[in-house]
Amino acid sequence: MATGTLSVLFCRFFLFCLLKSSIYKGQRFSILFQQPSDCGVDKFFDTSSLSCVKCGPNQIRGKSGTICVCQTGFRVVSSNGPAITCQQCPAGAKSGVTRDGYGCITCPSGLSEDGTCQCPAGSVLVERALNGSLLEEAVCQPCNSTEPAYTAPDSAGIRCARCHDSFINTSLSCTCGATQVSVGGLCFPPNNLPTSVASNIIYNQLALPVQSVWFSRYLHSSALSCLVFSNLTACQALGNMCVMNMHSLSSTNNDACGLYNNVFRATAALGAAQSISYWRVNLPWLFYGDQPGLASRALRTEALPAGFTFKGAQKNTNINFIAAVYNARGDFLKWETIGKGNLQLCPDSARRLGAAYTFGMSYKQSCILSLSEMLTAFPEPLFYDIFMDVGQGSSNRGRNLLSVPVQNLNLQFNEQFVNQGSNMNNWFLTRRIFLVDALSGREGSLTSLPKVIRVATSIKISFQLVPSTLKGEVYPPLISVSYSDILVSNVNTQTVPVSFSMEYEMDQSEALVKTDIAVGVLGGISVLYALLKTASWKRRIASPIIDLTTVLKFLLFYAGDLANVFFIITMGTGIYWLIFYKAQQFVSVLLPLPKQEEKFITYVACAFALKAIQFLHKLVHQLSVDIFLIDWERPRGKSTRTLEGTGDPKNMPSPVSIWRTYFVANEWNEIQTIRKINPTFQVAAVLFFLEVVGFANLALRDPSSDLNREPEAYYPPWSLILRYGVATTVWLVIGFLQMIFFTVFYERFVEDKIRQFVDLCSISNISVLLFSHRCFGYYIHGRSVHGHADTNMEEMNINLRREGENLCGQRGLLPNTDTQTFQVAITNRLRQQYDRILEPLSRRNGPMRLVDASANPFDQSVKAYHTMNRFLGSVIDHAHRELDYIVKDKLILERLAGMEFMEPNDKSIFYNDESHSFSDVLYYGNEATLLIFDTLFFCIVDLSSQNFILAAVLTYMQQLIFQLIRNIFGRRNLATKTLVDKRFLI
Repeated sequence: MATGTLSVLFCRFFLFCLLKSSIYKGQRFSILFQQPSDCGVDKFFDTSSLSCVKCGPNQIRGKSGTICVCQTGFRVVSSNGPAITCQQCPAGAKSGVTRDGYGCITCPSGLSEDGTCQCPAGSVLVERALNGSLLEEAVCQPCNSTEPAYTAPDSAGIRCARCHDSFINTSLSCTCGATQVSVGGLCFPPNNLPTSVASNIIYNQLALPVQSVWFSRYLHSSALSCLVFSNLTACQALGNMCVMNMHSLSSTNNDACGLYNNVFRATAALGAAQSISYWRVNLPWLFYGDQPGLASRALRTEALPAGFTFKGAQKNTNINFIAAVYNARGDFLKWETIGKGNLQLCPDSARRLGAAYTFGMSYKQSCILSLSEMLTAFPEPLFYDIFMDVGQGSSNRGRNLLSVPVQNLNLQFNEQFVNQGSNMNNWFLTRRIFLVDALSGREGSLTSLPKVIRVATSIKISFQLVPSTLKGEVYPPLISVSYSDILVSNVNTQTVPVSFSMEYEMDQSEALVKTDIAVGVLGGISVLYALLKTASWKRRIASPIIDLTTVLKFLLFYAGDLANVFFIITMGTGIYWLIFYKAQQFVSVLLPLPKQEEKFITYVACAFALKAIQFLHKLVHQLSVDIFLIDWERPRGKSTRTLEGTGDPKNMPSPVSIWRTYFVANEWNEIQTIRKINPTFQVAAVLFFLEVVGFANLALRDPSSDLNREPEAYYPPWSLILRYGVATTVWLVIGFLQMIFFTVFYERFVEDKIRQFVDLCSISNISVLLFSHRCFGYYIHGRSVHGHADTNMEEMNINLRREGENLCGQRGLLPNTDTQTFQVAITNRLRQQYDRILEPLSRRNGPMRLVDASANPFDQSVKAYHTMNRFLGSVIDHAHRELDYIVKDKLILERLAGMEFMEPNDKSIFYNDESHSFSDVLYYGNEATLLIFDTLFFCIVDLSSQNFILAAVLTYMQQLIFQLIRNIFGRRNLATKTLVDKRFLI
């Protein structure tokens, strides 16, 4: 019993210990973060365990923090990786440790801070014999600084080495005398250069001065070495520092460019390199002259020796740039062909990068780069002197290289940014460029992170076409560079936007003058035409007074005509550039730059705005025309009807059916928005040719006329002028082809709704009188030659057969004529009578005080309809002598001018109209306006979005919306003016 209890207690105790032990606990995978700076003097950072470990006896942490070294006065006995054993050297004032740390030795003089022997200046320390055995006492061996040895201790102080030539040449010794200048470890004789230099760089964009360690170490010595010893590398280094200082010149002569100019002037006796006066022997070529204003001499004096051609056997579109590349120390590295992305910071495929150097290809590349990637790729800047390979020289001695000038937009001349203006005569052109400078912005140490870096965020190479050339001659190219100063705060998150572009331009002043002349001349003609339209309108409304309405009407007419002027000019401009630029063999024209297209876009916007005003004006005009349907049908018998109120029967004429009137009104309602083109097919066909066939590619800014492009090829930016030219051409060509097909084939062999409507009026015995103006309109004579049309099918077929066999009269208004459509100019008396009949109805829509409350609106409408029907019928039948009319033909000049020369004072005038011009109050008769408005709407949307699909969708929606508006309000106007209930207009 006791044994069992003891066993149970033992098991519980074992389980308790097991639970508390680390074996049963969950294992941890975290460590304490430590770094070398966290370790004390007696600990080192173990790179294996990533923790601080205590050093052994007589040891301290080394400079790197990852090893232990012996304390001062102790030597290394054994070393096995991080584990070393140290032993103290014998005590004594001159007892020290050898430089390698493995031995103890007696020093000839004092000790240094680290316990090693120290020798006086000019001597080297010798601790071992020639066979490597350790000497009992170290020896300080003086170096021979005189001729012919000229030696001095090296930087480590362990051997005598020959002095630098600057000491020997200056003082004939290894020491620099009191009268000499010692700079950067070199010795120079007295000279004209400043004794102190400005080693700080002022970053103007940041308003931040930086004490550059690179300039502090090498600027003064490079300038002196270049001037005194004609050291080519030092001269290149001096030039590079001037380039890093943005080629800026001021009254200060001790900065980089000031020192360069001092050396340039001091070495005038050396002459010019390569016979170029701006290029001094031994110096790099940095400036075109010593003052601004010489840019035109370099850029516009002489054209390149070889021209460019876009097509043919002599096709030449290659631009060959080559650059001499230097590093920051002034070493020449290589000749490098430009075109493999060496000037383009944005990464891309070789094919796309190389496309930049195809003449005529407008190239634009931009991206956002990480600052850390930029520092990794460009720890030190590379400098490029860029030349253009212009081919074989006249002497056949080899390839000729033409220097390419640089417009540094950050250059300051006397604290003025002279290169940022548009006046070439103020520019100060330079030569050498770099892409990224992460060197000059370093403070304290060359290995530290730069405080500021300077990046070429925008590089543009531009070509100017020689005026009036027919052989593709261009002036030398110009490289425009804009640098940005980036203050480094967090290299892992900071980004830099950069861009590279190629531009080609020509003098557009002559084209602009011609365009302005065309606008002025055609605009003047449109003023006269608008005045003519206004005069015609005044005559048609029978109003001789010039009032505010007249001025407004003139402006509306002028808006439409001026819109046509702008449309003709812009379309002609677009087609001109499309043909002459894309089809030329020898380059004679170049596309306008985007900034030069602004005036063209303004013209397009004006054309659209004015055409929209004209379209809305015509739309409102069509929705307000007066129209009445004259029913010629007469009762054919009598019927017995019961009188209301009395209930007595009475014989009365049989009522005439109104359904024929409703039917004609419905047909008129249906043809209000028919067009000569199919809007759906128009939009689909335009999209097919632009996007599928590839006509849109003709609008790219390159000389290629290929419709299909490979997906991996570079796609240049769009030219808005070419895009407009392509869009208007495709839209109008498809529209005109539809109109031709509709007019020539569809209306002739399928159906002609306009003529069918006229036939329907004759069959229905209904005439149509339209007033587009107060005293002008159109008349469709629909009086049946059979006398009646309200009949059964059999009689109707008999009547049609008799008419087809010429067994009855003709349909014309006049006897023995077929003319059924007329333009009518009515007298003022006739119009007044017309308005008097409709006055009760118009009063109903006016103020309430003028409305007769007892009158039934339905009875008023019926009464007005019958009264108007009888009145207009009697007028057509010449029943009113004072309201009579004559029928005549219009003069050709009247047709061309769109107005009537004869005023209808005594009699109204019916002009024969075989062209069915009553369609002018329908969409059908205004197809030109609608087509141009749709074209401009499509183009203005595309120019805003540069998306043909979006433009097509919005244009189609616009057509549907305005068609719906025209149908709804046109139906309402038709019901109001014809007195037909709108419920029957379906």
